[in-house]
Amino acid sequence: MPPLEGLKVVDLTRVLAGPFCAMLLGDMGADVIKVEEPSLGDDARGWAPNVGSWSAYFLGVNRSKRGLTLDLKHPVGAGALRRLLARADVFIENFKPGSLDTLGFGYEAMHALNPRLVYCSISGYGRTGPRRHLSGYDPVVQAESGFMDITGTADGPPVRTGIATSDYLAGLYAFGGILLALRDRDRRGEGQLVDIALFDSVLSTLSMPVGVLQATGRTPRRMGNDHVAIAPYETLRARDGILMIAAGNPRLWGQLCHAVNADHLVDDPRFKTNTDRVRNRPALKMELETAFSAFTVDELVDCLNEASVPCGRVRTVREALADPQVEPRQMLLAFDDPELAGFRVLGNPIKLSANEARTMRRPPRLGEHTREILAELGYSDREIADMLPAFTGRA
Repeated sequence: MPPLEGLKVVDLTRVLAGPFCAMLLGDMGADVIKVEEPSLGDDARGWAPNVGSWSAYFLGVNRSKRGLTLDLKHPVGAGALRRLLARADVFIENFKPGSLDTLGFGYEAMHALNPRLVYCSISGYGRTGPRRHLSGYDPVVQAESGFMDITGTADGPPVRTGIATSDYLAGLYAFGGILLALRDRDRRGEGQLVDIALFDSVLSTLSMPVGVLQATGRTPRRMGNDHVAIAPYETLRARDGILMIAAGNPRLWGQLCHAVNADHLVDDPRFKTNTDRVRNRPALKMELETAFSAFTVDELVDCLNEASVPCGRVRTVREALADPQVEPRQMLLAFDDPELAGFRVLGNPIKLSANEARTMRRPPRLGEHTREILAELGYSDREIADMLPAFTGRA
C-alpha cells in the first residue's frame, strides 16, 4: 500500500511550486484532485513546446492527479469546492495572500468548515511582512534574495539559474510542511496553516554566503564554478574539454595528484593545505590543467573514478538522460496513453524500501474527472447534468 493512500488532497494551484508539491503527494498514493477554472485551466497548459495536445511543461509536474473544473465565482461552483474541502485532508493553494479570503476560502473559514484540514499556502513572500501582498515569480525572487548576485562568473553579471529554483524549493518545503502538519494532526486532532514563501525558500539555501558575510563582513562575490572555501573543487580543462573535480579533503587531494602523475604537487608549499590551495587557486589551476592535458576528458574521468576521486563530465541534458544510472533508478517514466507514446517525464527520487514503485497516472485533461468527483461528493446525476454546462463548459 502506498504510504499516503487514503489521503485526500485538493490542489488549487497553478504553474509550478504548488503543482509540483501536489504531484509528490500523489506519487506517494494520495488522492489529489486538481481544481481548475473551466475556460483555460492552469496557465501552464498553454505553454510550448507541445506533445500532441499536451504542454510538455504541464506534463512534467501534474501526474498522479484527477482533474475537476469549477467556477469559484459562481455559488454552485463555490459550493462544490466547499463540499470537497469539508471531506479533504489537505488543501494547497498558491494565490496571493488574502485573495482566497475574498472568495470565502481563506484559512480561517476553511478551518471552521473542517478543523482537521491542513491548509498549505504557497506565495512569493508569505503571509506576514511588508511584502506579503506582492506577487512572487522565480526570477524576481532569485534577484531579490541575493541568489543571483552570487551566481555567475567573477567578471560577468549576476545570473539566474537554469531552472525555477525558488519554485522547486518551495514545492519541496511545502511537501515536507504538509507531512509535518499531518503528523501533528495525528497527535492534536486538528489541522493547521502551512505558510511557504518562495523568498524564504531560496534564502534558506544561502547558509554559506550568509556565514561568510557575518564572519568576515565582506559581501559574498560571484566565483563561477569555483568553491569559495575548497580547492580544487571546480571545473578544470583536460585535453579535449572540461570536467568537474571535487577533491574536498586532504586524502582526495593526494589521490588526485597521484592519479594524474603529479605527486610533486602534494608537497608544494603553495598547495600544502586547503587554505593554501584556495589562496593560490590560479597557480593550482595552471598546474592541474598542465597535468590534465595528457588526458582526454573520458580518460581522466575513468582514471579518477578508479582512484576514488569525485569527478564528472559536464554533460548536456540529453547526455545525462542517456546515463545507464537513470533506468535502474526509475528516473524516466512513460504514461499509458497513445498520444504520449515515446514521451517520458522525470520520476520521483524518493525510493521507499517497503513500497514498490507504482504506475503513475498521467496528468488529467482539463476537467477530465469532473463527473466522477461530483458524484463522489453526493451530487445526483440530474444535478451534475445541470452543473456541467454552466460551470465546467462540458456537457
